[in-house]
Amino acid sequence: MTTFSPFLLKIRNDYVFFRATQLVLRGRLQISRPRTSLTRVRNNWIQPLGHDTGLKTYNSLTKQKEPLILAQEGIATWYSCGPTVYDHAHLGHACSYVRFDIIQRVLSRVFGVSVIHVMVITDIDDKIIRRAIEESISPTVLARMYEEEFKNDMLALKVLPPAVYLRVTENIPQIVAFIEGIMRNGHAYATKQGDVYFDIRSIGDRYGKLMGARSKPLGFLGDTEKRDSRDFALWKASKPQEPSWSSPWGKGRPGWHIECSTIASSVFGSQLDIHSGGIDLAFPHHENEIAQCEAYHQCGQWGNYFLHSGHLHLKGSAEKMSKSLKNFITIKDFLGSYSANEFRMFCLLTKYRSAIDYSDTSMNEARSFLATIAAFNHDAKAYMRGQLQCQAVQEEALWELLAQTKSSFVQALADDFDTPRAVNAIMTLIYQGNRNLQPITKPDGSPRSPAVFGAILAYIRDVFEVLGIDLEAHSVNCSGTLENVVEQLARFRTEVRAFALSVEDVPPGVPSHVRPRPHPDRVPLLKACDKLRKDLAPLGVHIKVSICACLCLLVQTN
Repeated sequence: MTTFSPFLLKIRNDYVFFRATQLVLRGRLQISRPRTSLTRVRNNWIQPLGHDTGLKTYNSLTKQKEPLILAQEGIATWYSCGPTVYDHAHLGHACSYVRFDIIQRVLSRVFGVSVIHVMVITDIDDKIIRRAIEESISPTVLARMYEEEFKNDMLALKVLPPAVYLRVTENIPQIVAFIEGIMRNGHAYATKQGDVYFDIRSIGDRYGKLMGARSKPLGFLGDTEKRDSRDFALWKASKPQEPSWSSPWGKGRPGWHIECSTIASSVFGSQLDIHSGGIDLAFPHHENEIAQCEAYHQCGQWGNYFLHSGHLHLKGSAEKMSKSLKNFITIKDFLGSYSANEFRMFCLLTKYRSAIDYSDTSMNEARSFLATIAAFNHDAKAYMRGQLQCQAVQEEALWELLAQTKSSFVQALADDFDTPRAVNAIMTLIYQGNRNLQPITKPDGSPRSPAVFGAILAYIRDVFEVLGIDLEAHSVNCSGTLENVVEQLARFRTEVRAFALSVEDVPPGVPSHVRPRPHPDRVPLLKACDKLRKDLAPLGVHIKVSICACLCLLVQTN
């Protein structure tokens, strides 16, 4: 497996991404994606031919890990379902977007794969229309307002933007044409009322690739013109007070599922490498996307890999966080209590496919991990400056552990992006580094080994930068001025403590075995110094006493 230095990787990825994006925008990328570039069939999934990245990822189409094979070397085409913009984004959304942002960063910056990511913004929907009526504003104004808020939330969470956001309302002609194509291929029908439905029976047992048995007929049709209870709307006839567009079937608007199929196909053509979303979108949304695209393109497999993130639950609740259940915390409110770094660490500590419990306890765990990293970062720099005296460092063992950590980190991420295992490898390195940085009160003349700590610090900084965490932003609470103030306070405390510990002069004639005693009247000063040290710790100021200096670590505590 090939890895690249961050600098060379950035140059390479920027160029590849620029060229690939040019091809996409010119509609030429799919030329090198022939429908026949598929091989081995397993569980109705056809393993694609192309470039084997050396990674394995869990594919919802097969319910197991599969080798990640891309149609073009160094390029991954990626489509994700964006938000339906009718309300504030919440932590459930944030969890999914941050988790997939981490995976995209890993693909790009660890394994040299440029990700061409396209996201749709659903800006027309039943929920948007209802909310607009409630608030007496137009659906367009409502959607633009919440779209802008969503983008600001993603920016605050350090989620990299896609190559392009595409709005549904700006792609209506393409959606109409896509529906016409499905009808021409015999997989959809119009009703007398002006609705258009996808004909599930027309594709036989090919429906249900993702969820299988859950996709079977649902029974009674009721008052509808559907031919099968599983048939779903591609086009909805207009209703009073609703936005509508012209179509061959009369005024109306698109159904939910057709939006994603059309927009993904308009950019990537008849074959897509990766499709992502929350597990709640697997059925019916992604299931129906697959049916529509394969019916339109008349291909055996449209999306090669479906990646789904697990739900976020409030601790103690079996229900996912959602707007409909009104059990959500908005991203803006969350960021009033915790940082983007802390939320990203919270996401890193569980596998992206797993459900995740949110609570103050779990967030404090993430905060504790970052505090441990910041403390090591501070102590290692102090050691390199000569401000921290330690016993002899096991330099050779640390160099060896650093090499092992680099290997373990890459291996973990190559195995379905196993971020908990990758973070654990880093924390083991930090733990062993800390064991070598225990301060001593008397210098023992041991040789110093600053270079190995410099290498460890540089590696840890680069690794967390890849994952989207800025360690420098976390290590200092406010500004250089505040840090200087705290250092002056720590220095003053050291001088007062030294004064308090000074001993009385030994009177003449006192036996030599009698030890000098501290001045009794200075004991309160000593206690005050110790109390100050303890009181500062909860505020994020940690003071360590060394033979040559008083070290002060200032960490962010929000």
